[in-house]
Amino acid sequence: MIITKKSILTGVERTRDMPEVTEEKYEEWRGTDGNPGKPIQNVFPEMSADDREFLMTGITPDEWDQYMGKFK
Repeated sequence: MIITKKSILTGVERTRDMPEVTEEKYEEWRGTDGNPGKPIQNVFPEMSADDREFLMTGITPDEWDQYMGKFK
């Protein structure tokens, strides 16, 4: 699925192809019709932490390092 997100840190909009994300899984994570979704790590366990962060916030690994510091 093609995902476009705006970074909550910089406001920069980026588009990525995320094949793990399907409409069904996206709705399972986000919830539908006022029902809460499931935790992202439960819906997308195969996805890297960096990819989950992008899906949630639009933040890339480079932005995280620049604004939040490196934790590795």
